[in-house]
Amino acid sequence: MTRNADAFAENFTVDGVFEAPLVPVDAAFPRRLVGREEIRGGMAAYYERQAKDLRSPNLEKSQYVLHTTADPDVFIAEIDTVFDGDGDGDAGDVAVSLVQIFRIRDGKIARLRDYFGPELMS
Repeated sequence: MTRNADAFAENFTVDGVFEAPLVPVDAAFPRRLVGREEIRGGMAAYYERQAKDLRSPNLEKSQYVLHTTADPDVFIAEIDTVFDGDGDGDAGDVAVSLVQIFRIRDGKIARLRDYFGPELMS
């Protein structure tokens, strides 16, 4: 949400994996990044391309639900992030819904699978 690739990458183990399986191979948003440094670089490049998008997440309107699993190192997050309109009256709020599956190791993300409609990240 902060578009800070360094902060995002630091949440991962050195060999962590970030995947967005529903994203087409040729999309701007990375489909699969392996290792903290590849995650950092891939997300920084994506955020740089998206710099013109000035919408901000509205934490008051956004919601999430966390689900535990039988495996204590795995949890699932259902997230509905609401972004405020552009402020020029051209666009209203935009809601982005997604599901993320986290596998944790030693307090860091070892694997994150991010499921969302790929058209939202164009």
